[in-house]
Amino acid sequence: MITTKSATTGNSTTPVNPVLRVAPAAPAEAAAHFRAGLAFHADVSDVAAALAAGGDPGFVVLDSRSTESWDQGHIPGAVHLPTALIPEQAGQLLDRSVPVVTYCWGPGCNGAARAALALAELGYRVKEMLGGFEYWVREGFEYETWQGPARRDADPLTAPVEGACGC
Repeated sequence: MITTKSATTGNSTTPVNPVLRVAPAAPAEAAAHFRAGLAFHADVSDVAAALAAGGDPGFVVLDSRSTESWDQGHIPGAVHLPTALIPEQAGQLLDRSVPVVTYCWGPGCNGAARAALALAELGYRVKEMLGGFEYWVREGFEYETWQGPARRDADPLTAPVEGACGC
């Protein structure tokens, strides 16, 4: 346990743990921060639910990885546009009036963020899908490979085996 020191006497006062060493933001500041984060990010489960609902989800999913990665597996219905090709091909493949949700391999890769940046700089409204293709597969959603559709059981460390997450 860590304690704080009084500014006037130098004596130890209230014990403070590492979590609270820096005080939490005020509720209004926290709300603004988290609202802003949601404007930039979508998670795998929300993207999957919107796509599974049928009809037009109101956005397009963009896989920003290489062709070899795309062939290994991708989200059904996604547009394939590697990040390096966005400046020259986005206008032919995407409608600027439709928001784009980008994804790459997973949390250890910032390719989806680079793709989102490239699209935003071209005037597209864009979000990054947190977790990328890795978490799409780990959460048990169907994906496509060059051999056809595939699916793995949900990883119980990333998604409930039965029922909904409740997040």
